[in-house]
Amino acid sequence: MAKTQTAYFQNSKGVEQIEVGVKNFMCVGALPPFDHPHVFLEMGKGNKTICPYCATNYIFNSKLDENSSYPIDAIFNPKVA
Repeated sequence: MAKTQTAYFQNSKGVEQIEVGVKNFMCVGALPPFDHPHVFLEMGKGNKTICPYCATNYIFNSKLDENSSYPIDAIFNPKVA
């Protein structure tokens, strides 16, 4: 059984890149109701990926924990939305 849930990130500010502490996560685009289809992204062996919907560059930062991002407000909680 998985220990943690999938992390979700958003980019309402429209920044060019977001640093994240995980390599597998969901991108929702901007905050609802302006979100795009929630897409699962995987970095694999690399340290970066780009969202095919909003073109946000996601960079893996091993100094961040799995529920953190830089900027910090890129974290999205789907249970609150």
